Amino acid sequence: MSDDLWESATRHPFLGAVRDGSITDEAFDRWLCQDALFVADLLTFQARLLARAPRPAQSVLAAGCVALVTELDWFEAQARLRGIALDQRPLPATLAYRELLRVLDGEPFDAAITALWALERVYLLAWTHARLDTSRFREFVEHWSTTEFASYVEELAALATPDGKDALIAEVLSHEVDFWEMAGA
Repeated sequence: MSDDLWESATRHPFLGAVRDGSITDEAFDRWLCQDALFVADLLTFQARLLARAPRPAQSVLAAGCVALVTELDWFEAQARLRGIALDQRPLPATLAYRELLRVLDGEPFDAAITALWALERVYLLAWTHARLDTSRFREFVEHWSTTEFASYVEELAALATPDGKDALIAEVLSHEVDFWEMAGA
């Protein structure tokens, strides 16, 4: 697996602009609306994955589904505070990620759980990198880099089988880069 791809996905200029506060509200809000759409898609995917999960994986996936429902509530609260509507049309990067989740629905459990681990891991690493106490987006960054989220990613890592799945992980990372790019920061 290419370290360059991990770096592109976790240290993207979008994240740097969030970190230093130079991102425009318009670009951040565009990304935020699309991320809410993605989380709704992820909840659907993860609920289906839970339905076919082996018994040892069920509690981790069930807790993840509950966390995604809570996350959608949080997105709605943030949208109200920021005066934005979340019912936006999905942009191409969101649609492409949605399609990846659809394809993963038909893949064997080990591939699907590994992809889920990769997308959650890259998200955690990205927001952890974006942390800066003086950022005007500090509340968002902290929300996506909590110790609880890190523990969840570790639980997924225990279920994932990344060996031999470099192409799948690279595909997830590429989608993540495209998702950051979509904001146009």
